[in-house]
Amino acid sequence: MKRYDVIILTDKRYVNPTETNTYIKNVLDEDNYVKLALENQGLNVDRLSWDDASFDWSTTRYILFRTTWDYFDRFSEFSEWLNNVSQKTILLNSEKIIRWNIDKHYLQDLQRNGIHICESYFIEQGTTQTLKELSNKFDLKEFVLKPCVSGAARHTYKINSENIESFEVVFSELITEEAMILQPFQYNIVKKGEISLMVMNGKFTHAVLKIAKSGDFRVQDDFGGSVHNYSPTQEEIDFAENAVKACIDLPIYARVDIFTDNNDKLAIAELELIEPELWFRKHPTAADELAKGIKQLINKNEKVI
Repeated sequence: MKRYDVIILTDKRYVNPTETNTYIKNVLDEDNYVKLALENQGLNVDRLSWDDASFDWSTTRYILFRTTWDYFDRFSEFSEWLNNVSQKTILLNSEKIIRWNIDKHYLQDLQRNGIHICESYFIEQGTTQTLKELSNKFDLKEFVLKPCVSGAARHTYKINSENIESFEVVFSELITEEAMILQPFQYNIVKKGEISLMVMNGKFTHAVLKIAKSGDFRVQDDFGGSVHNYSPTQEEIDFAENAVKACIDLPIYARVDIFTDNNDKLAIAELELIEPELWFRKHPTAADELAKGIKQLINKNEKVI
């Protein structure tokens, strides 16, 4: 018998923190919204670190990825754990989705499925061309360099003709270890911001607008960006829901980050399906929608059994 219906996954920094700040409080509040919503569906729920070696993962029906925000810094360990835990329980989102979404090559799949993405050039691991050679090849005057497997703007750099030489060593070191992406700098993200649309069970629930601080291009609050309530247009909602439908599997939750590109077209910046900030504190009923979807999934699987 399974002891738990759902285990909410975090990382060990946020299990029982001895000190707190606004950032940690937001993490705890976000996870608590989900936990309460699941319990209101009559489910037996707990919250644990994904690397908790003392827990028997076969004792829970599902594990729900929420604030596992150290996985990209411990990727090899996380990947091995993922291989193991996927044999013992059901992952939400699924292992297939996680594996697909971890690597930003997924953007190419979205594009093939008719979803407009940010103009992107994928530079594969081991490439011997220099940044300058690549920028000339793709006619990039001002661009952003970032890894294909990343998070929290890790190794994300804004590069232009004036500073490109200073990034050659960094790039040559990175490209020996991992694949990278070059993307033309998107001026509208600085001018207008980036919109995050939350989609639960395939349906839009709420949105926020993220704006970079003055003088920066990164909208993440880790770098001083600000977050605002946002009412999207129907076009933006349809775009987000269609992007979710274009995934290899239908995710039970998604955050669709979009912006207006340099050609004034809506484009995908990122599709976050692993452990995204979902801003439940801005729209608590979205946690209820997520919980309802999980309860429906449990009921459906029980009928199959």
